[in-house]
Amino acid sequence: MIPTAPSKTTGVVFDVQHYAVHDGPGIRTLVFLKGCPLRCAWCCNPESQGAGPELRHARVRCRGCLRCVAACPAGAVTPGQDRLPVFDRDSCVRCADRPCVEACPSDALSVCGATMTADQVVARVAKDRAFYRNSGGGVTFSGGEPLAQPDFLAACLEGCRDEGISTAVSTSGYAPSEVLLRIAPLVNLFLFDLKLADTQEHLKWTGVPNDTILANLGFVATNVPVIVRVPLVPGCTDTPANLAGLADIIASIGVSQVNVAPAHGMGISKYADLGRDVPLDVIPPTRSSLLEAVFAFRSKGLICDAF
Repeated sequence: MIPTAPSKTTGVVFDVQHYAVHDGPGIRTLVFLKGCPLRCAWCCNPESQGAGPELRHARVRCRGCLRCVAACPAGAVTPGQDRLPVFDRDSCVRCADRPCVEACPSDALSVCGATMTADQVVARVAKDRAFYRNSGGGVTFSGGEPLAQPDFLAACLEGCRDEGISTAVSTSGYAPSEVLLRIAPLVNLFLFDLKLADTQEHLKWTGVPNDTILANLGFVATNVPVIVRVPLVPGCTDTPANLAGLADIIASIGVSQVNVAPAHGMGISKYADLGRDVPLDVIPPTRSSLLEAVFAFRSKGLICDAF
């Protein structure tokens, strides 16, 4: 193998998970990059949306000791009426040494997101090489939206390619076309989210229209293997009209495989931890609605499973 120059390209990662089995073939390592241009109402990882590190306060763990109040150099933490701290996130200066987090004795405070170099990411991914080799797995870059950090993503993908590690990118598809042109040759598989067929409904529930997404899906599908993933959200994406519309789009582009992912409410508590309101009280779909969604795609000749 020809040695390559060290990559000093940096990005913000908010999680790395090992031994995943639902985000591409085989056993995989998932690398979650921070930052997303969409604001899906059902998002279960709100900590992924902002581009930079941000403070998370788990009230259920907080003892009300208020040590964080004394530790904050910016005066962004004050005592609340319930003796729990109140965080002025606009005033938070995101100290590099995280004095409020260090002062907390109960692990109620944490920072979502850490700066890493591409080499650090690749080294961490490569530790699971034996699992990839035995299962046909690899690394999957997710988010947030990994295409929102194109330079960092490209450096990570190049490093994994040099290490002989299979790569996948899980994406909403909402990015400039030139980003896809750059990234696609470095990717073995795209896991491409499609949510809503109607552009106005897409705008309503995600904050962006879907024209760019559909154009990018068409480009990707002609160059790299693609699995389309459809989040099944009761009252949003699970209508017969939407499922039929998505099935028509997918079939017309030439993609054959679809995964239906039932929505869940496991991320709702994170919104309060980040000082945000919950945009949608997500109720998981019933088994019958899940089967109906699968049938809607299979009826158009598509290979469809749910997980």
